Amino acid sequence: MIEFFNIILTKPILNLLMWLYDVVPGQDIGIAIIILTIIVKAILFPLAQKQIKQQKALQDLQPKIDEVRKTYKDDKEEQARQLMSLYKTEKVNPAASCLPLLVQLPIFIALFHVLRSILGDVDLGSMLYSITPHPGQIDPTFLGFVDLKNPNYVIAIIAGGVQFVQAKQIMARGATKKPPKEVEGSPGAKDESMAAMMNKQMVYMMPVITIVIGFSLPGALILYWLTMSVLTVAQQWYMLTYKKQKEAREKGEGDNQPPEAPVPLEAGKEV
Repeated sequence: MIEFFNIILTKPILNLLMWLYDVVPGQDIGIAIIILTIIVKAILFPLAQKQIKQQKALQDLQPKIDEVRKTYKDDKEEQARQLMSLYKTEKVNPAASCLPLLVQLPIFIALFHVLRSILGDVDLGSMLYSITPHPGQIDPTFLGFVDLKNPNYVIAIIAGGVQFVQAKQIMARGATKKPPKEVEGSPGAKDESMAAMMNKQMVYMMPVITIVIGFSLPGALILYWLTMSVLTVAQQWYMLTYKKQKEAREKGEGDNQPPEAPVPLEAGKEV
């Protein structure tokens, strides 16, 4: 299993990173990691796009969800059946937001092993493809002064801040919305209120966890996480804010078009 993991993920990531390190001007490992992160994000882009669309669809479906909760507030089982039927009819999967994170986790683990190898005393000869140049001794500094071999507190704190912004973007879109007052007190509403409260706590807990873990990991790994978070914030902003505002402006411009001038009647014709 470990060998399969190495063949599928660890070795390809290692060789790609070493190739980037060789072609990047100045052979800056930090810039190579940032480019690698952009490539990984591009590969996962369709999956992340689907995740954000599912989140938007779930938010747009919220009024109908609230109506189902209100109608079946005294029958938890029927409420669950009706909600599942609603999700199926509208083609919305509430669990879709977990998939990108599950996909990223093996990549993160593989990158951890890669960075531990290239920044340690491990011989890379057996891990490199024949077409990949051997980097020799790797300089662990980023931009000539940021040490990526050891934990970097500044990068970890910045990563935690970006993680907070990323979580707030989703919360602002209603992902942590509590059930309406009409259904408060029902069994289903209690579960939803608990979920909403947990989601809000995670908005503040995840950045703290990121910082605490970042204090113990190599700066190179946290640089990857920071870059991935920045790209995710940009993608969420485009999908959840910019694109919606652009569509609204285009719709408003269409609605405000001046009426067409009346066509003059030819002489002798009546309306």
